[in-house]
Amino acid sequence: MDDLLQEFIAETRETLEALSGEIVAWEADPTERTRLDAIFRFVHTVKGSCGFLDLPRLARLSHAAEDVLAAVRDGKRVPDTALVNAVLAIVDRIGEIVEAIDSGAALDDSSEDLLVAALAEDAQPAAPVQSTAIARAASRSVRLNVDLLDRMMSGMSEMVLARNELARRLRDEQVDPLVEAALERLSLTVAEMRDTVTRTRMQKIDALFSALPRMVRDTAGELGKQVALSIDGSDVELDREMIELMRDPLVHIIRNAVDHGIELPADRKAAGKREAGRLIVSARQSGNQILIEVADDGRGIDVERLVAKARTQQLYTPAELAAMDHAAQLDLIFHAGLSSRDTVTAISGRGVGMDVVRANIEHIGGRVHLINQPGKGLTIVIHVPLTLSIMSTIVVGVGRQRFAIARQSVDEILRVRGESVRIDMVGDAEVATVRGRRLPLVSLGRLLGVEAGGEDTLAIVSTRDGEYALAIDRVIDTEELVVKPAAPAVMATGVYAGQTLPDSGLPMLLLDASGIAAMAGLRFHRAAAADEQAAADPHAAGIPALLFEDLDGQRRAMPLAAIDRVEPVATDAIRLTGGQMRMAIGGVLVPLYSAAPIGDRDEVPVLRLTDGATEIAYAIHEPIEIVHLPTEIAPARGAGPIAGVVVIAGEQVELLDAHSLFAGEERPAAGMRSCWLHADASGWMETFLRPMLEASGYRCVTRPPQGAPVDVALVMDDAAVAPDAARTVVRLRRERADPAAAGDPASVYRYDRPALLDALAHAVGGR
Repeated sequence: MDDLLQEFIAETRETLEALSGEIVAWEADPTERTRLDAIFRFVHTVKGSCGFLDLPRLARLSHAAEDVLAAVRDGKRVPDTALVNAVLAIVDRIGEIVEAIDSGAALDDSSEDLLVAALAEDAQPAAPVQSTAIARAASRSVRLNVDLLDRMMSGMSEMVLARNELARRLRDEQVDPLVEAALERLSLTVAEMRDTVTRTRMQKIDALFSALPRMVRDTAGELGKQVALSIDGSDVELDREMIELMRDPLVHIIRNAVDHGIELPADRKAAGKREAGRLIVSARQSGNQILIEVADDGRGIDVERLVAKARTQQLYTPAELAAMDHAAQLDLIFHAGLSSRDTVTAISGRGVGMDVVRANIEHIGGRVHLINQPGKGLTIVIHVPLTLSIMSTIVVGVGRQRFAIARQSVDEILRVRGESVRIDMVGDAEVATVRGRRLPLVSLGRLLGVEAGGEDTLAIVSTRDGEYALAIDRVIDTEELVVKPAAPAVMATGVYAGQTLPDSGLPMLLLDASGIAAMAGLRFHRAAAADEQAAADPHAAGIPALLFEDLDGQRRAMPLAAIDRVEPVATDAIRLTGGQMRMAIGGVLVPLYSAAPIGDRDEVPVLRLTDGATEIAYAIHEPIEIVHLPTEIAPARGAGPIAGVVVIAGEQVELLDAHSLFAGEERPAAGMRSCWLHADASGWMETFLRPMLEASGYRCVTRPPQGAPVDVALVMDDAAVAPDAARTVVRLRRERADPAAAGDPASVYRYDRPALLDALAHAVGGR
């Protein structure tokens, strides 16, 4: 709690310093909405932090100021001179109390009643409260400006470019071996320094999660509720600035989940639920993104109530609300000032929070996704880039120009060929039909006035409002790039998100996916039925998978969730070392598998596979398209890397077994028995384990068993399973060595394939 208190003090102090100019400007023009909102959010954040830090004086003052500012925002109070003075006096007092807490000095509270009373609408002018000078305590830590770290990172990139140019020049000359040795030392030093500078920005996300248990406990106790909190992924590292920017949105989400989502014990019991609600907060890394999930088992979002509130507040016309699909109506939860609550409490209900969540997350290049199950709960998935200073991008070409686009904005890239992709004219607009799905088409060359080639490549780009197909000439590369703001005139176009300097030394602009859609005049209409079906049953539409042609000429598929990316790799980077094919890429060695020899080609497409912790690669001949796997899978006979066979577009396609590749071992099939996969948030069991088990003869289910228990349940070692759900439980460990599990036959390392199948066979052997 000492660390949390120091962070609160430092953040409040910095915010007050940054807000001082805004306060003076608001005093000069109290009707200015932007500055009013800034002051309102400051006191709102202070109030929220005080709840779990147990600072009642600060909580009382900030809550009183928030009440008045909320009335001003709603037009119920006029920001006259007396009101402005009263609010500013409270803000000053908050600063004094924060300094007193930091220095350990005593601060009399007798004047605070007068400060609160002065906020009343009928308050009489009172003598100003004398400020108390508190000596500022010496800081216990050094807080670096992120701009300084950005300049350090940019400087390191310049050093890398200079080293590369020096190496190119020396390769063409007869060089003294001592000079070569010096260059090698310089290269190693530059690489280490770049890694060090990058790591100075990284921090374990536990710094973000550590405050949650106390906050959930206090919030639930205040509301008379019982909430069990589970936290997973605290060791995941995230950019320090990301953590700071995520702190306020996460506080809003957690408090809303406890207040809005989870019901009172009596209501939960009446609904057939356990009296104690469950709140699960998890973080995991997926490629160059961090996924933070907050899931509760409460009532979910009442969409009809949201629509009714929007109609009452006249945010939209009845006709506009009637024309909204289900997803658009659910998005109303992000509308500023709109709340599904009828009453205001100290916890929530002012319509403040979800609009701040979306604004803050989108400001750092992330996005928010809601999975709503009315009566069962709500899951909020936050996608944010791993770091602000380095962004994973795809470099694309149009004519002689090159542009970068954030990799997280691109769902897939495909060539315009065959029957799976078709370009049609609808009126005066082009539409791309991709495997039966129609998407608006934007020609990047025509949009930017660049002379393009054939534009026979499509990038399927995802934005908050919808998806569209971006026509380009070619995909050049994928790079981790340092992104900076471009010139104001360039940024004002709305098409670009910044500029970057890749290792080639040629400056390049970063495209803004949403800005391109806006400039092209795209309007998106999402299918409500598909959204509702996906929310009700995420497996109804089939698991998305990549269809590809393998090196042996066979067409195969791999679940998309296991694939981090597809990229070309030079064959001279692939070697047989230590009895294993490996590729050297990005300074690391990655195990490589293939169905046939690579041959004498210069480069080969590679599937980069990851389970969130481990990475391997699989060489292929050519990716074809993204498909959805049918529910019927014919299991393969015997051991091997093929899980089974599916029918796609009338053709038999082999399904690659990701679990087999990661395990590196095979095992004969077992008898047909029922197995419940207690799925975790990452989807690992569904993606990696299910194909292997079904190929081995087990009938797998992912929903909690109803009626008679299944033969065996597979669960992660940190999950809780009802004892009557399965006759036997086999627990999977994430780590190979775990002294606590020594001698326990029902605890197996998740990639120990023989031990896992043996444990299952033992579990069902008597039946």
